[in-house]
Amino acid sequence: MLLVCVTYCVNIYGLDFSMLLVCNGETFNGPLEDMFGYSVQQFENSEGKWVLIGSPLAGQPAKRTGDVYKCRVGQGPNPRCIKLELPENTTIPNLHEVKENMTMGTTLVTNPQGGFLACGPQYGYMCGQQTYISGVCTNVSSTFQVLNSIAPAVQECAKELDIVMVLDGSNSIWPWTSIIDFLVKFLKNIEIGAKLSQVGIVSYGEKVTHNVNLSQFDTTQSLLAKVAKLPQQTGFKTMTALGIDTARKEAFTVERGARPGVKKVMIIVTDGESHDFYNLDKVIKECEEDDIERFGIAVLGDYNRNNRNHFFNVSDEFALLNIVDALGSRIFALEATSGNYTSSFEMEMSQAGFSAHTSKEGVMLGAVGAYEWNGTVVMHTNQGTVVPLNADFQDPLDERKESLAEYVGYAVQSASTPNGELYITGAPRYNHTGRVIVYKLDGEIITVTQVLKGEQIGSYFGSVLQTVDVDQDSYTDILLVGAPMFMGPEREEQGQVYVYKLNEGLFEHQTTLKPDNQTCCTSAHSNGCTIVNTNGPCGARFGTAIAEVSDLDLDGNRDVAIGAPLENDHKGAVYVYHGAKKTIKEKYVQRIPGPGDGVKTKFFGQSIHGVMDLNGDGIIDITIGGLGGASLFWSKDVAELYANMTFDPNKINLQQPSEDCVLGERATVCVKTRVCFSYSVKSEKDHTNLGTGESLINTLPVCLNVYSVNTSIKCNDSNKEKFHVLITIRNSQDNAYNTKVMLSFTENINYVKVKVRSFSMFVELL
Repeated sequence: MLLVCVTYCVNIYGLDFSMLLVCNGETFNGPLEDMFGYSVQQFENSEGKWVLIGSPLAGQPAKRTGDVYKCRVGQGPNPRCIKLELPENTTIPNLHEVKENMTMGTTLVTNPQGGFLACGPQYGYMCGQQTYISGVCTNVSSTFQVLNSIAPAVQECAKELDIVMVLDGSNSIWPWTSIIDFLVKFLKNIEIGAKLSQVGIVSYGEKVTHNVNLSQFDTTQSLLAKVAKLPQQTGFKTMTALGIDTARKEAFTVERGARPGVKKVMIIVTDGESHDFYNLDKVIKECEEDDIERFGIAVLGDYNRNNRNHFFNVSDEFALLNIVDALGSRIFALEATSGNYTSSFEMEMSQAGFSAHTSKEGVMLGAVGAYEWNGTVVMHTNQGTVVPLNADFQDPLDERKESLAEYVGYAVQSASTPNGELYITGAPRYNHTGRVIVYKLDGEIITVTQVLKGEQIGSYFGSVLQTVDVDQDSYTDILLVGAPMFMGPEREEQGQVYVYKLNEGLFEHQTTLKPDNQTCCTSAHSNGCTIVNTNGPCGARFGTAIAEVSDLDLDGNRDVAIGAPLENDHKGAVYVYHGAKKTIKEKYVQRIPGPGDGVKTKFFGQSIHGVMDLNGDGIIDITIGGLGGASLFWSKDVAELYANMTFDPNKINLQQPSEDCVLGERATVCVKTRVCFSYSVKSEKDHTNLGTGESLINTLPVCLNVYSVNTSIKCNDSNKEKFHVLITIRNSQDNAYNTKVMLSFTENINYVKVKVRSFSMFVELL
């Protein structure tokens, strides 16, 4: 029997599977130890197309400041990247900056108006001996020039402070040497001088003694020598109210060295009940009226009831040394309410820029270290900076009302709705299961509209966020929330991504995406394994990176790419999902495995960006980063194929053979089949005709007739049976040049000849 197989090949859609075999693809390599590839962004300016690559630990071992590299697209097989030297050009005036370990390049965000934002959340500065890790972001122009630096959490140092220490010297304090050790360690961090800080010491028991006046010493060393020999007051009573009141009235006088206009600070160290507690309310009120900032150690409530951040509770005298750094941080931040770069003193360790997002209103900066690692989100606009209060993001149902180290600001996003903008931030450590906060911002007023909560302890739900306008109507359709450390059935970090659909301003859970199951093959657990994992932890961490990717298949819907950098023994992988009907399809259309070795290059899928056509074919391409490198993946051509089949006759009567169709001297049933198909290769851009400038319509209808010499399409087992293929091609639009027709057939068929007619080819096969 003859078997005719005519094939027509159309390259539908797909990304190239191998980084090394990508047609015209490029790989940019850098030091793994510098975390080269931690963040990536596609970028374009008048000079061409680029890939920006963050390397947060660049510069080690000396400084490890981090940096951003620019890598031009189209350099060939050995592309070269250039370091932008952003740390050297990033500066905040009038500060003693600490750029070592600033991790520049941790966060990269392109600006829709041109340029980009690069952040170093570990940027710090010094106040006296204290180092604050405030974070900084740098605005870079389209020509790679630093425009300005943003550091919303930076605050001016308190250069002049009058500090009076009120010490409980009663017999209940023991051993006194612990108090001396505390004083020495604390005072070492204070710069003493006429134009700097001054320190006075008052001790009390049954009575009060002025041990040191404010203006008595002009250097830190001379004060320390005095403190080392400070005697204990002793006494069987603890007259705390008397000690505070005496310090207020006498220690802060001009006669004892107090300076008019300089901030007054009182530090009370006590142990035991106050025997004159009935006077405390009156004394505290008078301190407030005199604008004396008070810090209490041990019995907070009596001395600073209005500000719990000014109280340090220790278990015993020996534990005093543990609070020295925290106390110093509070004191040096007291003047942080004036100047051009100021905010609440509770932002001193905020790490602003840990995450960033450009919204319609301005730049959102995640500050995970704010408010004792409870975190917050800073909004930076041309009109100013909005720094939310600690209570703005607290759970109103949480009766504890205390910092939970939940890391608000770990990830930030915004969503566009017909009723205005929604702002979104993740707090992956909230209640150990994580949560996502959705809120509105009106001036400086924050209104939380919704909270989405994680389901598994330690999953880091909310650590990655991505909103997607699937149908490109300018309104957000879905929110994807990553939980990359979600444990799988074998206690491995598989990870998963939650998909929420936006419905009338509220997000509703629609589905949950999961990676291919990763079997953990270790020396202790190797049943059924062919390769044993050498890197830990095991799993996928699916959802470490989630990127909205511009329309890959040109169906009018945006797509999504999700990174799983721990897959395949830390080589990594990326999953691609198509958008459809205001959401994304649950089944991925492609999994791109990481080509690295898991040692020199690893964690493929750590970062993803796909918003730009990098190779000029009119279709969006994807950049995927991992530690040690970043790769470009070209999107293949997208084609639409249309097919139509007609039959003559269109109805078959099997009971009445046709008289015109005879096979082996026997009448049979014959049918003529006509197959017509056409295709068009799509691209996002129109291709122009050199002559007229009109859009080139490259639809090429093709009709195919297959029939045997006896007009029957019936296949038979005669080796001498001939049959013909008639191919008709028409071009109803623009001119076509060098048109080719390819015909494939099985090995048991021999080609005889071809005849060319008008618009047709007549091929005879045997």
